[in-house]
Order: sequence, then C-alpha cells, then structure tokens
Amino acid sequence: MTTAIAVTIAGSDSSGGAGIQADLKTFGALGVYGASVIAALTAQNTQRVTAIHDVPADFIAAQIDAVFSDLAVDAVKIGMLSRTAAIEAVAEGLDRHKAKNIVLDPVMVATSGDRLLASDAVAALKRALIPRALIITPNLPEAAALLERAIATTEAQMEEQARALLDFGARAVLIKGGHGDSVEAVDLLVDARHVIRLAATRIATRNTHGTGCTLSSAIAAGLAKGLGLADAVRAAKDYVTAAIAAAGTLKVGHGHGPLHHFYSQWRES
Repeated sequence: MTTAIAVTIAGSDSSGGAGIQADLKTFGALGVYGASVIAALTAQNTQRVTAIHDVPADFIAAQIDAVFSDLAVDAVKIGMLSRTAAIEAVAEGLDRHKAKNIVLDPVMVATSGDRLLASDAVAALKRALIPRALIITPNLPEAAALLERAIATTEAQMEEQARALLDFGARAVLIKGGHGDSVEAVDLLVDARHVIRLAATRIATRNTHGTGCTLSSAIAAGLAKGLGLADAVRAAKDYVTAAIAAAGTLKVGHGHGPLHHFYSQWRES
C-alpha cells in the first residue's frame, strides 16, 4: 500500500492558522502525508499581517526540486505567492517535475484585509499558473479581482464569473460564496460541462482565519487519496464546515481565530 502524499507551495503563517501551517494540519487530519515549499514568510497573527519576507525564487525552485525528486507527490496545493518571480519559479518547477492534481488557491487578501499579492503579479498568476491548474478556488472578491469585475451577488453571477475564469485555462473553478450574506454558504463547482451546487448552513463565527487555505488543501488531500474531483471537493466542503463549527472550542488570539483542523481527533482523545 502506498502513502498518499501532497505538497503545499505557499506562505508561512507565524500564528499557525493559515498558509503552510493550515495546509499541513489539513493534510495530517485527512490522512495524507504533507510536504511543503515555503514561498514567503509572514509576520502574522489573528488580527493582521505586519510584514512579509519573500523567499528568493531560486530557493523556491531548490525546495521544489528537493521534494519532487524524492517524494512521489500525488497532489499539489498552491497558495500565497506574493511576487511574479515566485510565480514563475513555481510554474517552471511544476513543469520540470510533471506535477499532477494541481489545486490553485489565488490568495490575494488575508482574512484581516491585508493584501498578500502584489498588484503586478496578478497578470503572472493568470498567465503562468491558472492554465496549469486542475482547479482554482477563488472566493467572491478574488474572482472579481481576477476578472476586473464587480463582486458577484447572486448564484447566476457566480456561475457567470466561474465560466469566465475557465477561459484562463483551468479545467475547473470552485467559486466560493463564503463572503456572501445569505443563510446558506453556497459554492459552485463549474467545469466545461457541469455545475455542482454545494451548500452548507452559514455559521455565525469570527473564527474563519485560514478557511480558504484549508479548503484548497483538503481538496488536494482528497485528490492525493484517489478521489475524483467532484468527490474531493464535496469531502473538503464537509471537512471545512465541521472545522468551522468546532472552531469555537479553541481560544486562540484576539481577532479572527483559526478553524479547528483536528476537531475529530481531539474530541476522540
């Protein structure tokens, strides 16, 4: 029996709620071995991002080569890449190692509202990474920013924007409605042939730090374990919903607290 392996290529969150740390927690909670390529360091907590230190592009490439030359990677999650040089290094590394099952979370703004992607890097993201992705997972503001449109306010507009994003080259788009204000939190999984509506009751909580990171890494975990894309997305949605529901049992920080990635394991112990 082989070990399912996923790698996260993203930024580090010093407070542990998002980024690399959230991804590795998610992989572990879902039974997948996690490896990492750190593309940026952030000085961050539950309230704000105070500083970003970019990892040089050649060192990002060295990490990719080290991981992929030794580990049989089944899926890749890509998160925060703040600069054009980092985006290009990742794209070249993915091609060099023929990476598969690429999940791209186009992280642009932190939960706190702090910008994480340089404005001049958006074009590089569209050109170099979106076409290489099996699925991209933008929230409503990210989808609008990528398309230079107003934020979608209806499911019809969400579907329209998801279809427009498909034109950038990704094979599927999961457009996330967590920033909406309806009773349900509705996500739409859209590809060239299908639209799948994924709904969950909206949970009233401030503990949403790392939600997008967790969802995309949970999708990668499902793909690494051999699930089809739709099943991986459904399982990820269920996991994130439960992790948000359990987040109130954690007392972490004074701002937007983290999800409870280990709600199942901690409860059992």
